[in-house]
Amino acid sequence: MSELRLDELVARFVAGTIPREEWTHEAHLAVGLWHVHRYGAEEALERLRTGILALNERHGTPNTETRGYHETITVAYVRLLDQFLSASDANRSLEARLAELLSGPLGDRALLFRFWSREVLMAPAARVAFTPPDLGPLVLPRAPRE
Repeated sequence: MSELRLDELVARFVAGTIPREEWTHEAHLAVGLWHVHRYGAEEALERLRTGILALNERHGTPNTETRGYHETITVAYVRLLDQFLSASDANRSLEARLAELLSGPLGDRALLFRFWSREVLMAPAARVAFTPPDLGPLVLPRAPRE
């Protein structure tokens, strides 16, 4: 993804104009990475939470205990993105780091099930408030070296 495309994606997220079909796992990660890079994990989490809730509303997706925004997933990814950025070469462009991120463990939609059982992660309580992992510590796995 080019710098222009990443900035445009973030601008569309902030404006709440990303269509539902474009709000993919990869788009979530790109927007999240940009926010964590720009604001740090704590402020990024607040901005992402607000933006995702608003985007869901625009898409007609209810934010309830069973649908829409998921606090544990959002917190987990912000923490993992922060770990990724801390471990990556800050001299590389954010777009290059995003490409690396998407081809590594964070690109796997099932990654969080390494840390949470399905029962715990998908419980209504985990959707509305952060629930700590029940399978192991939330530490970004390293991609295998070739």
